[in-house]
Amino acid sequence: MTQNGTGSAALIVFGGVLLLLALLGSGIESLEFGGATLRIRAAAAERFALAEESERRGDIATARELRAEARTLLDAAGPMAADYGSVRGSMRAGASRTRALEEVTARARRLAQEQSFESAEVLRWLRDGTDEQRITALAMMQARPELRNFEATLAAVTNPRTPFEQYHAMRLALQMIDELDTGQARRLAEAVEAQRGIRFRRDPDRVRLREAILQRVRGHAQKR
Repeated sequence: MTQNGTGSAALIVFGGVLLLLALLGSGIESLEFGGATLRIRAAAAERFALAEESERRGDIATARELRAEARTLLDAAGPMAADYGSVRGSMRAGASRTRALEEVTARARRLAQEQSFESAEVLRWLRDGTDEQRITALAMMQARPELRNFEATLAAVTNPRTPFEQYHAMRLALQMIDELDTGQARRLAEAVEAQRGIRFRRDPDRVRLREAILQRVRGHAQKR
C-alpha cells in the first residue's frame, strides 16, 4: 500500500509486467529495470502493462497505441522467427521455399522501418543467435543503416550457416560499400573472391551479387 500516486502506478505496472512474464513464459529473454535497454519481449510485456494502466486512467487512445506497439514487438521476437524455421523445415529446397523465406525477411525489413530497435540487440542476434535470429538481423540491417555492423556482416559472408543467409549477408554488404573505408572494402572483396567455386557453382544469384560487390569495390577505390 502507498499514498504516493507515482508509487501506485509503478506497482501496478510492475504487477502487469509480472503477469505478462507468466503468460509469455520462457519466451522473454530478460527484463532490466533502470537499464538503458529492455530486450524485445520484456519491452512488449511492459507496454501491455502500461496499456492496462492507461486504460484504468481512461486514456483509451494511449492504451490502444501501447498494445499495438507490444504486438508489433512480439511479431519480431516470436512468430517471424518461427515462420522462418517452419518454412525451412517443412518445404523442400527450391524456388517456392526461397519465395516463402523472402516474404519472412521482407516482414523483418518492414518492422525495422516502422519500429525502433537497439543496434546492440540486433548485432547480438547476428553474432550469437539462432539461424532465424541471424536472418532477421540481416534483414533489419538491410532496412536501417544505423543497425549495421561491418565485422558481423563480413563474418556472415565468409562463414554462413546456410546459402540463404550468405545471400542476404552479401546483399547487405553491397548496400554498405559506400560506408566502408579502404581497408574494409579490400577485405570484403577478398572475402567474396574466396567464395568462388563450389559455394556459388549452382547459385547464379550469389554469383551476380559477388560480381556486383567486386565492381562496386573497384569504383569505391577509384573515388578515394
